[in-house]
Amino acid sequence: MKTQSGAPPTTPVNGRRRALLPAFAFLTPGLLYLLVLLLVPLALVLGYTVFRRGRFGGVVYEFTTENFTRLADSLYLTVVLDSLKIAAITTVLALLIGYPTAYLIASLPKKWKTIALVAIVLPFWTNFIIRAYAWIMLLSGPGIVNSLLGTELELLYKQGTVVVGLLYSYLPLMVLPLYAAIERLDPQLREASANLGASAFTTFRKVTLPLTVPGVLTGSLFVFVPSFGNFVIPEILGGGKSVMVGNLIRNEFLVARDWPFGAVLTLALIAVLVVLLMIQSWAARRA
Repeated sequence: MKTQSGAPPTTPVNGRRRALLPAFAFLTPGLLYLLVLLLVPLALVLGYTVFRRGRFGGVVYEFTTENFTRLADSLYLTVVLDSLKIAAITTVLALLIGYPTAYLIASLPKKWKTIALVAIVLPFWTNFIIRAYAWIMLLSGPGIVNSLLGTELELLYKQGTVVVGLLYSYLPLMVLPLYAAIERLDPQLREASANLGASAFTTFRKVTLPLTVPGVLTGSLFVFVPSFGNFVIPEILGGGKSVMVGNLIRNEFLVARDWPFGAVLTLALIAVLVVLLMIQSWAARRA
């Protein structure tokens, strides 16, 4: 059936298809980017896990499961556990420092909120490696910290120094989600709690904290994930003594040239991060 003008009628299906065309046009560049730079390399990494290392490095395309059994070696398990411990300590410290900071910023007048938020993100305007080397100048033997204390403490190349470097690098990623969660709170809820006779601590514990749990989970994930896979800070501030998963993967690919085992380590890291994302999603829904 045709209209009087001779053109076919516009059906609901055709209308939906035409409405989707602009969406596909905008999504196509992003999808191509993910396909070329994420999915294809990830598929190659997954494929390398079942092949052997060549005599002089690289990949020999002979099927094996030896790479997965090597993952159970106590040496590699120790590195994974150390990485989890360092990332967990960094996340807890970031939460303990970031929550009061975000709460304070949210209570400031609007003008000062902007200034405080700019100050929080200001370190991101400087190169990551430059900021890491700045800590060497601060913590080295003749550095600023020892000069102020009048001592010659050995502050560099320790696990605690790695935690400090990670905390400094990723603290803004904790503060910003917490600030957003606190800023969205209805102040009348806290006023009602105070009017009912609750103390400031009780109001925080029973009103503010439960309502900001999604921000806590998001900020914790934003800090834990890059801390767990980081290799720059352990290399620079840890002096290579604190080996984390990121350092191990880099060494397998670039130093030992054992690409298949490096791919297995990468797969294990991705699996841990996927589990963490699932836990965060579940906890956020429960909250």
